[in-house]
Amino acid sequence: MEKAAEGFLPFFEDIAFTVPELKKDPTLCIRCRSAALLCGKPVCPILVKASEFARHRGLLKTPTLEGTSPPALFVGRYGWPKVRVGPLVTPELGDTLLYDSPELWVGKSIEEIVGYRTSLVRGTSRMGIEEANDPSPLLQDLQLLSISTTTAEAETTFRRPPRFHLTLSDDVPPYGPTAPVEKFRLGNVKANPRLEKLASDIHAPAKVAVEELYGDGVPVSRIERAFSAGVLGRQGNRKLVPTRWSITAVDDMVSKRNMEKVRELPELSEWWLHTLTALGNRWFVALLPGEWRYESIEAWYPRTLWNPLGGEIVMLGDWENFDGRWRYAGMGGCYYAARVAVTEHLQRIRRQAGIVILREVHPGQIMPLGVWNVREHVRAALQGTPEKLPSYEAMLERAREYLSIPLARWMRQSHWLREWKVQKKLEQFFETAPG
Repeated sequence: MEKAAEGFLPFFEDIAFTVPELKKDPTLCIRCRSAALLCGKPVCPILVKASEFARHRGLLKTPTLEGTSPPALFVGRYGWPKVRVGPLVTPELGDTLLYDSPELWVGKSIEEIVGYRTSLVRGTSRMGIEEANDPSPLLQDLQLLSISTTTAEAETTFRRPPRFHLTLSDDVPPYGPTAPVEKFRLGNVKANPRLEKLASDIHAPAKVAVEELYGDGVPVSRIERAFSAGVLGRQGNRKLVPTRWSITAVDDMVSKRNMEKVRELPELSEWWLHTLTALGNRWFVALLPGEWRYESIEAWYPRTLWNPLGGEIVMLGDWENFDGRWRYAGMGGCYYAARVAVTEHLQRIRRQAGIVILREVHPGQIMPLGVWNVREHVRAALQGTPEKLPSYEAMLERAREYLSIPLARWMRQSHWLREWKVQKKLEQFFETAPG
């Protein structure tokens, strides 16, 4: 990990020069993650620099591209309520479904995943979000693409040859060259029957459609794509939703649906632990005895994507109690993505429990991959057999052994680990108090 990060020293030095505000507030980038532009720059300097480092393909020499779409499309957020919408296509023929299927990326290297995504060329066309109700021929094709279950042949004519501008986000997987669309022709498309049914239902609210699709086993990434394309919801209320917003919205809706079911389950009476190391991330997922509560904490080492400067580890986390959370989590979409994974698991084991996720991001993760990285790797961690521990103290000891950051630092950051310690002392007090 350390050696991998050394190759990016110029990257970090350039960020230090470009974002001097980080010296005063090392948490700036972690709190922002390119969404709010807290540094005051017109675009995120970190993503610009990461894009330059990731560039490995030349410009396409022709404005015409014949190939396939995984299927995939992208809805931008800049300029909302008028946004840039278009297909993601690749010159490669054959089955490219893997290129937009994050549920299948666990076990792949960063290089493989970025390779899938940078081969996708994005076409763009400016549209108002309300046009989802009365789509143009181009948007009709994109909406059909959004409910497809297989790779689709596509021919795209751009207004100019696409330029390589790798778009990066902490919520959305990257993609490659971009250009405005002149013409788009879609080949035979095989629609997912469940998505097609809900797309045709003009009376079901979007939330109901999302929950029904998820309950029918449609992958979250497919639901997010359809939600973004504006094919779900009541007639007249359908809207195009920027891709990064649709991902978090669907994760939030799905996990809230799961939480309603989890709250009715018997309480776990043991201490269970799941761990996983992948893509420079170390995951510690603890299941605590008792009722549903949840906390997720990230720790970014120096010279990682959102902590490019200084010598201090920067932490950020959010939590909720049995009743849930009403304010948007400061750590962004990762909070909701992980909540999907843990609520799925609790339903699978037929127990409610407290959940504490501790995530260490070690040097070497220089590129954002999207919140799928969190959702799918927490899912993967929970697939394994849990380590059953005898006590709270034993859980803390395993955290001390498995994680690199000292336990005391985690305890200062964690709400529920500290709360458990306090609750235990109160219980002991009442047990020993005279009757």
